Amino acid sequence: MSIRLNCLSNMARRLNCNFSQWSSRVFAAEFDSRCDPVYFALSAQTPAADEKQSLLFQKLFSQGKAFSVHAITDDRIQRARSYSDLQGKLVSALPKSCNLLQLIAFHPDVNNSLVKGFFIQDALNNAETENMLKDLVKSEEFHLCTYVSSEDGKLWQQCVWSQRGKECTEVAKHYITVAAKPEYHPTLLNIINTVVYYSFEDAYRVLQECKECIPESKEVLELADQCMKNSTKGRFPVIVIEGLDATGKTTLTQSLQEILRGALLRSPPGCLSQWRARFDAEPPLIRRAFYALGNYISACDIARESAKSPVIVDRYWHSTAAYAIATEVGGTLESLPSSHSEVYRWPRDLLTPDLVVLLTVRPEERARRLLARGVEKTREEAELEANNLFRQKVEEAYRRIQDPACVVIDASPSKEEVLSEVLLLIQKHCNL
Repeated sequence: MSIRLNCLSNMARRLNCNFSQWSSRVFAAEFDSRCDPVYFALSAQTPAADEKQSLLFQKLFSQGKAFSVHAITDDRIQRARSYSDLQGKLVSALPKSCNLLQLIAFHPDVNNSLVKGFFIQDALNNAETENMLKDLVKSEEFHLCTYVSSEDGKLWQQCVWSQRGKECTEVAKHYITVAAKPEYHPTLLNIINTVVYYSFEDAYRVLQECKECIPESKEVLELADQCMKNSTKGRFPVIVIEGLDATGKTTLTQSLQEILRGALLRSPPGCLSQWRARFDAEPPLIRRAFYALGNYISACDIARESAKSPVIVDRYWHSTAAYAIATEVGGTLESLPSSHSEVYRWPRDLLTPDLVVLLTVRPEERARRLLARGVEKTREEAELEANNLFRQKVEEAYRRIQDPACVVIDASPSKEEVLSEVLLLIQKHCNL
């Protein structure tokens, strides 16, 4: 009995701590990933009525009743998977009258403070929506909030609920007020070593924490252990070719292999192909760690081959980072971190190539090539085709990565012209 009481007491302390921290957070509701979020904060005092406050209420609450749910467990693996599972359940279970938005909560300028969740607008004030949400969050893993207005609609409160016993009980109320737009998109607070990885150890640790829930992690870790024994570059140059699909990477890398009589490698390496579908189904924290380890495994292959001949690599860390940054950071192109941000730095423990070439083509030319290929699109490739802004973000992230930076080549001309230009670059940078 005493053990049971101690557990309940610990749960209560964690709950109270979460609620006290909750009121100091800023919230960002993503109505459109191509635009800036709507920011609001919480206050113990009645906020002053003004035009900004009215516009905030109209944007957030004009669709009827509103709710929010956040995954808050301290276990980062469980939190990431709970958020992903919650999204699937909400998409399938919410009435059609509901609009589902991403809602992130964060402490401004505090790294790793961001908590992901959802904002639900129910235009029809359906009673089933609230009951369904309360059923979904019957554990301390989640925060459930409802949003209640005054009779005149000029004042809104966020009401926080807790699952105590078999019933949801209201435990806190906060007034809602306008929050200032932060200098950077808030997702940048959580991007380092949770979406983009900068060391073998940080990526490795994530998969270690997954061994119980994802048994395949053990096999990936065993491969990583073997490959980290030797990743020192040999005396021959390493040339990486980067770019979006259908920019001519395959044609160019094969031609370079023949001309330079070198080795052609691809990242992620083929030894990981049997597990890619498994990890592609996981949330970004886990999926990106898997691909980050893939770069270190590739580095081992690069080190071995570069002792014997030049090495040409079809994609490497630049791709892993550029796609992750562009996917994670919402808003406009200006929302990307500045070119001097640490998110673009090369991992200090990863083998560095001698030259990185970024192939680019005009969007219409790339679309024509993709159509001619007739191959099935990846999820990210489909997003590139449908969302011009996402494509711009990926290419801009490529351009901002430093040490080594990409040398940009227009791959729209003939393959012979592109090959000739790249060979001149190799001669200049690699003394070949």
